Amino acid sequence: MGRLLNSPDNSETESASFASTWRSRVTQIAAFNRGLLFARRAAPYVLGALAAFAGVALYNQVFPPPASLTTDEVNDAVAAAMASATPPPAQSALVYATIRPSLVLIQTQGAGDEHTGNSLGSGVVVDLTGAILTSLHVVDDAQAITVTFADGTQSAAQIVVEQPEIDIAVLQALTPPAQIVPAVLGNPNALNVGDDAYVVGNPFGLYSSMSAGVVSGFDRVFEPEGSLAIEGLIQVDAAINPGNSGGPLLNRAGQVVGIVTGIINPTEQEVFIGIGFAVPITVAGGAAGLPPY
Repeated sequence: MGRLLNSPDNSETESASFASTWRSRVTQIAAFNRGLLFARRAAPYVLGALAAFAGVALYNQVFPPPASLTTDEVNDAVAAAMASATPPPAQSALVYATIRPSLVLIQTQGAGDEHTGNSLGSGVVVDLTGAILTSLHVVDDAQAITVTFADGTQSAAQIVVEQPEIDIAVLQALTPPAQIVPAVLGNPNALNVGDDAYVVGNPFGLYSSMSAGVVSGFDRVFEPEGSLAIEGLIQVDAAINPGNSGGPLLNRAGQVVGIVTGIINPTEQEVFIGIGFAVPITVAGGAAGLPPY
């Protein structure tokens, strides 16, 4: 029987089929081995991830997260916190607490009101010796001077320095209290118009009263009736009335920046209308031998 030229016989065909099958199996085995090797290498990472998920699940079981707050619960919590919060004290209260231990009530006999022969004013302790700065017109021509300190101690006092050109006097108590608390002095040159201004004194005998306002101007001239004109004064609109004279003018830090000396009033009544004056402490303090600021 004849054969076509170049046509393979059956044995060659079977041989080629066997080789193809064998190569396919070898390829499959190699792929399986690679997959097995990858699985072995990836196993620690997979086990670690599973352990982490298991740990998180266990933690959430042992320590469950807090329940979410409702809007009403949040509002109630905020309202309760605001109701229990204590607001800080007013600045004026801090100033008052700072100057209060240094404030002095001054009472005189033989000067002042023509009907009683007595007058009163204010003063402030400015050093550890107990020197008291005040206005000269408070104690001028007085036959007797009594000072009352913040702790209630009373003592007779005498004038040790007089400076009529600036209406300033320095008093010394004959029996000062055991504890002297001098005021902290400030720098009036650091003030600006509009800065807070506080006056503490004894207006109309109302012991240790406070008023507040602002600095209204500088370098003012004030001419008390029957006295020399005083120059270089600080003008303030904090209320000043009879009894405030000689008391301290304070900045918002509670430092003494001036000594109250008088008011302007176009009427015959001794009441405040919004214009008061103080001698800068850099000038007044010189009477007590204090160094300039």
